[in-house]
Amino acid sequence: MTILEAIIQGILQGITEFLPVSSSGHLALYQHFIEMPSESATFVMAILHLGTLVAVFIAFHETIWELIKEALKMLGELFTLKFTLKNMNMNRKMIIMLITATLPLLILIPFKSAYDGLVQKGSMIVLGLCFLYTSGLLFLADRQDHGKKDIKAMKYSNALFIGIFQGIAILPGISRSGSTIGSSLIAGFSKEFAVKFSFILGIPAILGGCLLEIKDAVDMGASFDMLPVIVGFIVSAVAGFLSIKAVTWLVKTDKYKVFAIYTLIVGLVSIGIGVMERL
Repeated sequence: MTILEAIIQGILQGITEFLPVSSSGHLALYQHFIEMPSESATFVMAILHLGTLVAVFIAFHETIWELIKEALKMLGELFTLKFTLKNMNMNRKMIIMLITATLPLLILIPFKSAYDGLVQKGSMIVLGLCFLYTSGLLFLADRQDHGKKDIKAMKYSNALFIGIFQGIAILPGISRSGSTIGSSLIAGFSKEFAVKFSFILGIPAILGGCLLEIKDAVDMGASFDMLPVIVGFIVSAVAGFLSIKAVTWLVKTDKYKVFAIYTLIVGLVSIGIGVMERL
């Protein structure tokens, strides 16, 4: 992988990780066209995901720091047998809801390799169908009335509902942020809360996905040049931070529909290319 290819993939990953258009789907498209070996592609994707994880910590550092302090307090209470879920403050409730929303992902993540294999076997056609799924979900979310609920009104059923959509998004071409923001809007939450909950919920999802991708790359005997990888990491972090700011603004200004149209077009084009390749 050259430095230029690392920069291109870093920009793709950083921008599309948080825009509701599927970062893994776009990276898969790019790597498909440059014919990158699968073991190298897996490792590069993992490192670029770590770059976008850094972007989340920077963008939401205040909220994340408050959650970390509350989590440490909860651990202390567990060890002293004083832990309780009664009369929870909002930070504690946020942590509990994040854990609840992550449960469906923990159930589905062991099947990620099988899902990736399905996409590889089906090539561009399956990838295109995943993009169409993302488009349909975004169109549905865009038609919802302006929700007003936040963490105070969140129930366990709401968290599981959002978590199921995140679990489905392990398929390349299905946007994780689009799935979690879209399902939050469908559940009646405010746009500001939907964005914040989605991106913080993505921390364990992105981290877990990175570890699995690195393990798979090592098992496949991936070889790489460190300089392009480092460059890609930095570029994905910067692009990811800018993407978070862009999504926050776009969701608030009711411009979310443009992503539904975009993923619809990408899906149809991908299916068309897949059909052409088979013919």
